[in-house]
Amino acid sequence: MRFGAYNSGMGIPEQVQKDMVQAMRSRDELRLSCLRMMKSALKNKEIEKRAPLEEKEAQQVLSTLIKQRRDSIEQFQKGGRQELADKEASEIKVIEAYLPKAMGEEEITNAVKATIAEMGSPTMKDMGTVMKNAMAKLQATGARVEGKLVSEIVKKQLGG
Repeated sequence: MRFGAYNSGMGIPEQVQKDMVQAMRSRDELRLSCLRMMKSALKNKEIEKRAPLEEKEAQQVLSTLIKQRRDSIEQFQKGGRQELADKEASEIKVIEAYLPKAMGEEEITNAVKATIAEMGSPTMKDMGTVMKNAMAKLQATGARVEGKLVSEIVKKQLGG
């Protein structure tokens, strides 16, 4: 079941607040703690900016939270703490419900190939420029992309 702001007309912070109330009523502890953490991160960013967050900025905050969880999963798995890694993975699922659908590897590869074609024949030296152009093109579609995956695909396409 998909919750989340992406399906409704309200902004991410408002949807998180509404879903927190729902999670409290249904006594869904994992979801509630994750939503509280999301609300706190969004609020901190808003305080830092000294203005309400735009939708793109709220999405960026949530993307950062997902990235942090992925890093934690890696560390927990290395340390043999699978139960903690599983908890982080389930938090990622909750957070992702509030973001646009992540773009698949095939779509990213096509965008990277198109960017490389537009640039002529870039080499590994131009990887930074290719990355910047590819990320701009991908983000313009409104879909969510992970920089790490784009980086791996760019390397592969440039033959590195």
